[in-house]
Amino acid sequence: MTQSQTVTVRIMDKDYHIACPAQESENLERAAEYLDKKMRGIRRSGKVIGAERIAVMAALNITYELHSKEHQEQSNQAHTEQVQGLLERVQESLEGTE
Repeated sequence: MTQSQTVTVRIMDKDYHIACPAQESENLERAAEYLDKKMRGIRRSGKVIGAERIAVMAALNITYELHSKEHQEQSNQAHTEQVQGLLERVQESLEGTE
């Protein structure tokens, strides 16, 4: 059974006490630091006012980053498969000419 612990993270000068598995506390702290950085950047831009709106914009930005990364990984996988297919065809052609 996984032991749970309470981790305190600070996001935009406010403390949040969050329960998480002990082995995940470092990941939670890094995630909170990343979120804090994103939210502060949005607040500094001056285009969005209010903690809730800043949080929503940060969530959208982070989700977009993750989605873009997943799309890029899928695209890379498709290209890798195409190249492997071409290499196999070239290899078959070379073997047929021997």
